[in-house]
Amino acid sequence: MRSLRLGFSLMALALPLPPSALAQEADAPAAARPNVFFDCEGRNCNSDYFRTEIGWVNWVRDRQDAHVHVIMTSQETGAGGREYRLDFLGRGAAEAYRDQVLHNALATDTEREALDGIVHALALGLARFANASGFRGLVRIEGAAAEGLDPSARVVSAEEVEDPWNLWVFRVGANGNLEGEETEKDARFSGNFSASRVTPVWKLSYRGNFSFNRQELERSDSSVFVDTRTDWSTDALNVHSLAEHWSVGVHLRAARMTRFNQDFSLELRPAVEYSLFPYEEATRRALTAFYQIGPTYRNYIEETLFDRLEETRWEQSLELEFSQRQPWGDASVSVEGSHFLHDPGMNNLSLDGEVSFRVFRGLSVNAEGRVEWVNDQIFLSAEGETDEEILLRLRQRATGYAYSLEFGFSYQFGSIYNNVVNNRFQGVGGGGFGGDFRR
Repeated sequence: MRSLRLGFSLMALALPLPPSALAQEADAPAAARPNVFFDCEGRNCNSDYFRTEIGWVNWVRDRQDAHVHVIMTSQETGAGGREYRLDFLGRGAAEAYRDQVLHNALATDTEREALDGIVHALALGLARFANASGFRGLVRIEGAAAEGLDPSARVVSAEEVEDPWNLWVFRVGANGNLEGEETEKDARFSGNFSASRVTPVWKLSYRGNFSFNRQELERSDSSVFVDTRTDWSTDALNVHSLAEHWSVGVHLRAARMTRFNQDFSLELRPAVEYSLFPYEEATRRALTAFYQIGPTYRNYIEETLFDRLEETRWEQSLELEFSQRQPWGDASVSVEGSHFLHDPGMNNLSLDGEVSFRVFRGLSVNAEGRVEWVNDQIFLSAEGETDEEILLRLRQRATGYAYSLEFGFSYQFGSIYNNVVNNRFQGVGGGGFGGDFRR
């Protein structure tokens, strides 16, 4: 990775640098600024905020017009925060340029604090590119002393502090919802908790979810259909890193799933995973093979089609997944197969894929699809489903296959620049006036 060498209008007073460390110099003409194409999908991809805070570059709509293509990806850290990775890929005369900047946002950061941290990392990366590519007089560095802060204050490393929690992170949450009309009512409540500890060698994760849902619906004959459901699940995952490409672990799950006719289920799944690429590259490219095998005990709410009220079956599955995010777009494909060991004919095979591809200047196409061949629904009730359960999708029905397909395109033309931000009248056209009953 390139070192930080800013050779233009520098005023390096002290370190560390605050979020506002990169200050804009006098306005430079558009031709003297680097053209930046920002490529991001996911958490905190707030391009309006970045354009507002970094005004010394030209933000362009199309990769073909850029001097540098910035790809931002992220992944969750062990403490519940996120690590943002920004890859800077030169274009045109700077095609050989490659750089990377990482930013770690804390789990306790507000959205504004997270965005400010990303802005700081993005600005540093763009400044390094500008310096290496011959753009001058755009920014200067101001350290802590310029802000009236103590230059001796700094971020300490993990080895310099005592952690009373020993890297454990806990979360508890709950939600409630009540809505209705004259002829129908719906009440929902859900809660969740989690505990996790992540180190370079171990990944420990424990989670639980609870949900209560009650629906009342008046039929055309004035009778009332009432459905009350309580579901819950707990998961325990222990993963050990064997080497740069290998991991082993075990997954334990207990649950109640009324949609799948299961009053109680308990499954144990030892597993192994192989990653062709190092795990550190997972946000940009990944090719993994994941295998698991183990028993599952099920206690059913109603007797199944196979005259069972409870049973224990061994199952195994194998999943292959490939994904990547590149300057031309992003794509992923996965295939998974599973079957019961007592009867390999009872199996499930699924294929998922999605792609977003930049065809040429301004034109992008995207597609997403899934197909699944189903022959393992041992949980289906022998009593079948009522009309209400079918219409409200309260029970899983028997099927031999399932599929979904979505595709589209977008085409942009006009000015190549995308610098201006205008936040006025944001509510208009976005549901800001009126509700469902005012349409």
